Order: sequence, then structure tokens, then C-alpha cells
Amino acid sequence: MHAEFVIVGGGIYGVATALALARRGAEVLVLEARDIAAGASGGLGKRGVRANGRDIRELPLMRLAYDLWPTLDQELGAPTGYERIGHLQLYERHHDIGAAAVRARVQSAMGIPTEHLAGGRVRDIEPCLGAQVLGGLHAPLDGVADHEATTRAYAKAAERAGATIRTGARVVGISHGTGRVHGVTLEDGSSVAVGRELLLLANGGMSGLLEEHLQCRLPVWTVFPQVVRSTPAPTAPFHSLIGHMHRPVALKMIPGGSVMLSGGWRGRWNPESGRGETMATSVTGNWAEAVSLFPPMAELQIVEAVADRAETTCLDLVPVIDRVPGVSNALVASGWSGHGWAIAPAVAPLLAEWALTGDAPDILRPFALSRFPAL
Repeated sequence: MHAEFVIVGGGIYGVATALALARRGAEVLVLEARDIAAGASGGLGKRGVRANGRDIRELPLMRLAYDLWPTLDQELGAPTGYERIGHLQLYERHHDIGAAAVRARVQSAMGIPTEHLAGGRVRDIEPCLGAQVLGGLHAPLDGVADHEATTRAYAKAAERAGATIRTGARVVGISHGTGRVHGVTLEDGSSVAVGRELLLLANGGMSGLLEEHLQCRLPVWTVFPQVVRSTPAPTAPFHSLIGHMHRPVALKMIPGGSVMLSGGWRGRWNPESGRGETMATSVTGNWAEAVSLFPPMAELQIVEAVADRAETTCLDLVPVIDRVPGVSNALVASGWSGHGWAIAPAVAPLLAEWALTGDAPDILRPFALSRFPAL
């Protein structure tokens, strides 16, 4: 089998990049080990479409994404569950006041409207906040979207545009020589020849392939983010997308009136089941932090807690997006955990442009692998 452009990974980046390439007339094949959105691009609840509090290097991408999300459902021909509800990043420590004020100015100057709400002003947005909260940063253009629905919508749009998507096609090998990738080998023993470019866009499993076959070590590792869902709330305890300056807490209301709690608590790998799993102390600890921020949540119960979606995170918490050193026709994007979802509609067309032209878009240069020493 042969394809001009071969993409490894059927998550949001794989299928969105496939769509961008196919719409420009390219022959595209997506190879997904399991199913579309089987990993970090699927699962419980919704994901934040958030600029507030992001790494400064990502804000130009988020500025582009702001313009894309509101009409993405029309572009894809399917619902994305997108809602622009605003994001509130809370703080409880007096020494965070200065940082909040400066960040509000910087984000606003970079095209991310942000207001610093100190004291009682933060309760004009969320009246049910705990008394210890001193203020917050409010970004009204932030929101949420249904990650699984959006990823599947991208996949269907890519297929309509002419891309081929193969599920159950796990890549286990990469052949190369004279500075170029020639093809990939699948778990079933078959192979696919790469005509122009190999794009390694899966959020997990890339590190081993790169190290074994292309002698490239990435500064990333696998994590299992914890997600908790509550019983439906008679009255919503909050309405914004909620984050925090120092607590690993992220909160959102999801369809049905339940609270979705995430934000940095992690599960662990269970080698016997071959899946990620939650730890009871982490679930109760995360819930206690959320209740301290919004005391009415104490009336709710935990219905579900999962940590079964593997993701990769990078050493400086910003993704790696670059050519693989030593080969001229392989791009890798990895380490997305907590930093990939919201900017995907902006980044995917840039990856397609890079693959088509051979030139790195300037806006992606801050994510180069060269910011780390050779490993």
C-alpha cells in the first residue's frame, strides 16, 4: 500500500490535519491503532476551549482558534458542542494578585480579552465561590466543546474530502534510509509506503517508535489524567469554565447538569488490566478541593471517576512540534496534555501547510525540539 501523506493517530490532530491536506488535493492515509477518538480526544464530558492562563507561546495560536471555533460545526457539517461561556482562573494567595494583574494586561495585548477581577468583583461572575477566593482572571471568549463529537466530525469531513482512515491499524515500525522515511510497518505485518511525508500525531505511543526506529528521544512521558463526574445539580453551582492558579482543579458543567472535575490529578497504569485507573485518595482529594472553591458542591455525589485515557506531557508543559532530526520528511507533534485541544483547529492547517511546502510556519517555531538539548 502507498500514500502520499501518511498520518499516524486518529485523534483530533490526526483527523483535522488529514482534512486540511485532503482539501488541498493531497492523497492522505490516517492509521489509527484502535478507533477514532479512542484516546485523549474522546471520553467523558467536554474539554475547555481556553486561552486564559496558557503558556504565552500558545496565545497566538489561541487567537487564531478563537475565530474558528464558533463556526466549526458549520465547516464540519456536524455539531461540536461548542459554547462560549468564559473562563475564570481563580486565586487565593495574596502574592498572586500582582501576577494576575500583569497577566490580564499581557493576554489582552495579545488578543485575548482578559479582566482582573479582585475582591467582590469575582463574585459578580460566580456568586457561590468560597470565602477564601481573593479574585480571578476572566476571559469571556473562552468556552467548552464536546471533544469526542468534534473529533468524529473532523474524521467524517476528512473522509468526505477524500482522505482514507484505517482503524485497527497499529504502526510498529518505521523504515528509513538516506535521510528519508520510506514507509511504516503495521502490527499485522503489512506495510505502507510513504510518498512525501510521515506525520506522527498520536498523543501516545510515539516516543517508543521514534527512539527505536529514528533514534530520536522526546522529552515527554505518559500520564493518565483523572476525570470525575457528579450527580446532577438541582442548581448549577457555577456557570463558567473554572481553573485555578495553583490548585490542580478544572471545573465545568456538562449536559444533564452534572459537574465535570479534572485539572491535573492523575491516575496510574495498571499492568494487569492494561489500562489506566484512578486512585481513591486522588479522587477524594480532588473533590475536596473543588468543594472548597464552591461549597454547594458538597451536596453532590461522585458518580464516576476515570483515568483510562493515556496522554503525553512535555517537560516544559508545552508540546513539541517539529521535524524529526535526521530525516527530511517526518513531522512529530507530541506532549499535548492540557495544551492541545483548544488550539487544534488552528494548528492542524499549519501542520498541513508545513507538510505540503516543507517550510515551518513561524507561529510554530517556539515549539521546536531544539529548545531542549539532544537526548
